[in-house]
Amino acid sequence: MARTAICFDLDGTLLDTLDDLADSMNAVLAALGCPAHPLDAYRYFVGDGVENLVRRALPEAARGNEALVREAVPLMRGEYGKRWKAKTRLYDGIPELLDALVAGGVRMAILSNKPHPAVLDVAGHFLQRWRFDAVLGARLETPIKPDPGAALEVARQLGVAPSGFLYIGDTDTDMVTALRAGMYAVGALWGFRTEAELRASGAMALASHPREVMELL
Repeated sequence: MARTAICFDLDGTLLDTLDDLADSMNAVLAALGCPAHPLDAYRYFVGDGVENLVRRALPEAARGNEALVREAVPLMRGEYGKRWKAKTRLYDGIPELLDALVAGGVRMAILSNKPHPAVLDVAGHFLQRWRFDAVLGARLETPIKPDPGAALEVARQLGVAPSGFLYIGDTDTDMVTALRAGMYAVGALWGFRTEAELRASGAMALASHPREVMELL
């Protein structure tokens, strides 16, 4: 069937945010006296919300220390608040894709596990050229992805049935979210994770470059 709307993940799909996330978390680790991680390690730390990022980045022996996690989460929010636009950039081909979607009358939304205020800041800065009918991040009252609740909320806001959505993201979390919500799951191979992960988690199609997304619609 024709897809009339598209729901994007943010980090690793529209924007390459990895450097700023890694620099922020490594600053927190330094403040706590913990070892830092190389950039590529953050490809597997991010994607499931700030608390999971913090827990994964802490030394293994400290990950069950809830007091330390509670201390580190606001530190991470603060450090990221200083850095979120330092190195972040749109992926190559994303501006052209968004231009084509707007020209084609395709309705667009963003759904992220990044905290909602940060999503609004980042999208407002980097994506202000384009109209998104819904922009949602992690909120206290709504379970984060892969729970499908927020994806279904996007569908309600746009007035489009879930089956009318193409959902594009770069992690297993995104693919599972899309499938649970009844959306068409597309893996973004230019993002943070691997083709093997996206296939194993149920991707219905894969795109190696943003230009291929229009063909899937």
